[in-house]
Amino acid sequence: MSTTLTHLPSPPQDTTPPESGRARWAFWRSPAGQPPWARPALLGIAIVAAVLYAWNLPRADFAPLYSDAVKSMSGSWKAFLFGAVDPQATATLDKLAGSFVPQVVSAKIFGYSEWSLALPQVIEGVISVLVMYRVVRRWAGVVPGLLAAGIFTLTPVAASMFGHSMQDGLLTLCLVLAVDAYQRAVLEGRLRSLVWAGVWIGIGFQAKMMQAWMILPALGIGYLLTAPIEKRRRIKHLGLAGVVMLAVSLSWVALYTFTPASSRPYVSGTTNNSAFAMVFGYNGLARVGINVPGAVPDAGRAGGAPALGPPDHPLDMSEAGPGDLGQGPGDRGPGDTGPGDTGPGAGQPGPGDMGPGDTGPGDTGPGQGQPGPGQAQPGPGDVLVLPNGDVIVGPGGGPPPQADPSKVESRTDPLGWNKLLDGHLGVAISWLFPLAFLALFCGLWWSRRSERTDPVRGGLLMWGVWLVTFTFVFSFGDVAHTAYVASFAPALAALSALGIVMFWRAYRRGGRAGWVMPAAIAAQVAWTAWLWSHYPGFLPWARWGTLALGVLALVVLVLARVLKNASPALVKAGLVIGVVAMLAAPATYALSVLDSDYSGSSFDANAGPASGSA
Repeated sequence: MSTTLTHLPSPPQDTTPPESGRARWAFWRSPAGQPPWARPALLGIAIVAAVLYAWNLPRADFAPLYSDAVKSMSGSWKAFLFGAVDPQATATLDKLAGSFVPQVVSAKIFGYSEWSLALPQVIEGVISVLVMYRVVRRWAGVVPGLLAAGIFTLTPVAASMFGHSMQDGLLTLCLVLAVDAYQRAVLEGRLRSLVWAGVWIGIGFQAKMMQAWMILPALGIGYLLTAPIEKRRRIKHLGLAGVVMLAVSLSWVALYTFTPASSRPYVSGTTNNSAFAMVFGYNGLARVGINVPGAVPDAGRAGGAPALGPPDHPLDMSEAGPGDLGQGPGDRGPGDTGPGDTGPGAGQPGPGDMGPGDTGPGDTGPGQGQPGPGQAQPGPGDVLVLPNGDVIVGPGGGPPPQADPSKVESRTDPLGWNKLLDGHLGVAISWLFPLAFLALFCGLWWSRRSERTDPVRGGLLMWGVWLVTFTFVFSFGDVAHTAYVASFAPALAALSALGIVMFWRAYRRGGRAGWVMPAAIAAQVAWTAWLWSHYPGFLPWARWGTLALGVLALVVLVLARVLKNASPALVKAGLVIGVVAMLAAPATYALSVLDSDYSGSSFDANAGPASGSA
């Protein structure tokens, strides 16, 4: 075995006897085999997560159309079974019914309200944090586990997403639970645990369809290459677990397929009333530019809601913006319509609704920047703000209102292959890219002579395939909503946590590998400066303070390596400051959700100045 493997953590062995019933109830005490401070530290992280995610519950908002589906499903068994958007169960949304089940349950228990629909995501977020600790602790040890739980908690997109009524929270939880089950399977070659991983992926499919399957290469390759059983059994286990995963995933699609069209709602997002076209076309392959027969072409990130039903359906909303079918308190304004509306103004755009001449993000055709027919025209001295953000000043009016300087962008938000490297997606998820990828590369290189079944090397392989797969798909596919990239968070948190511990140990041991820690800090400082410069007006004191901490840590660590007689206390201080500098930027953005102006909304899971960008 290579001596460089001493830089890698040694995963703990779960060989301790089961606890007694009385000890199990003392949840604040660390289990046998873990340091006394491990459980209190974990509970502290979980409390931070609960406060952060629940902070804006009193100010939660309804997700346009999604909240209507929840209300319909909570009042009608047929609507619940088929995920209909209206109580009459005549049309679905472009989502599976399972994605709304946690919110329906909450609405039945606590009543239908904005906060009751957001509450399930808060719970999902806290559970995800706890499971992240268990997964990484079992893989790499207590300290990496706590770091991973903390990093996951303070991921900006997660801090916003888990505080709003979004289906991506359920997907993220299911992916983490799938990895938890997979980990037990790959460590022991246990089929039952691998089947449970397939079940969790199938439930995740109900939440976000094919996005849940993006984890399959990571789990499949990881099990095939590292499970401690012979190859034939590995292949057999993967096949059986795959069958279960497909059965759970396609259960709702099968229900729709084998139910006569006259006895079920119309599948929105399609032209042929096909659940297959909606799942694998409109919400699947269309995201990467592949058209499936029967699927409505993807509207892209700037698009509005899909048509609810066929073109001649009474619930057709294809010309309206999100929220026109509101059923919750405060959702329906003058002119907004819902099922059965026949009164004055029904079917007419309400104040602020987009009609002819109105523009959405990216519109460039005739009428852009002008009020449409029937909209209020600016009078003398008036300032009219259109739905797309354009400002029209009436005769004799003063200058338009100034934009929030903290949200002003210094450059164009990229939407191409480099969308994850800058702009609103960059500040949502990409802060720790240098650390995570460096940890992946160094970990695989340092463990290159390990046995095939080495658990640390196997975990690196699984997390690495997860990270690379999601990076590729999101870079070259359509990312219609910021919350999509939250599925990066588990892999980034795990690899970043391992990297911190691995590089810390390498630095303390010396040798050429000791230079990796200063290199990681330098890369993170440069990357932080780049991403934060997109919104230079957002907390400039925190930006400069973060960069100053990084430079200070670099100076201390480099001098300690060169002089070779630095005190251990100084070296430790430099390492601590370096870790803080690497994690400060995403933590700052995540904590900004405590200010409702930076907390995002039910249609935009982003924290900080990019809140409201997608």
